[in-house]
Amino acid sequence: MELLEVVAKRYSARAYEPTPVEPEKLERILEASRLAPSACNLQPWHIYVVRDADARHAVCAGYGGAWMRQAPVIVVVCGEASRAWVRSDGRCYVDVDVAIIADHLILAAANEGLGTCWIGAFDPEVVRRALHIPDALEPIVMTPVGYPADQPREKSRKAREEIVTVIG
Repeated sequence: MELLEVVAKRYSARAYEPTPVEPEKLERILEASRLAPSACNLQPWHIYVVRDADARHAVCAGYGGAWMRQAPVIVVVCGEASRAWVRSDGRCYVDVDVAIIADHLILAAANEGLGTCWIGAFDPEVVRRALHIPDALEPIVMTPVGYPADQPREKSRKAREEIVTVIG
């Protein structure tokens, strides 16, 4: 599939089939994630792939959407601020780096015919306890991964002219 097709196809799935994700698909998704760029190539991240039902249930306790429990896999992407690049004005790039790796993961999943949904509105301490995440790592993004059981909603996006300024 062409990249633009994958980007257009991707949507936030909020219902999942119980069908397991094939190991080879999960491996390709994780490899696409591993290849993601980061500021100064510091790679200040760690990915937790949660397939165990009890662990998924414990992770989902940190998020209000019961539909997420349907997914056969939940991925939690953590950042380690102490290992991230810091711009000269003090801006730490850990959130940017985590967003890049999470986006690679989500687009790779769409390319495999799988659904995801970017989740940021969760209690990181509940997730930390559920997965025994060390203090140095911060859970920043979660996404269920599985075969969607819903249909994409129409995407509403701003016109290019509203968001792009071309100089020169």
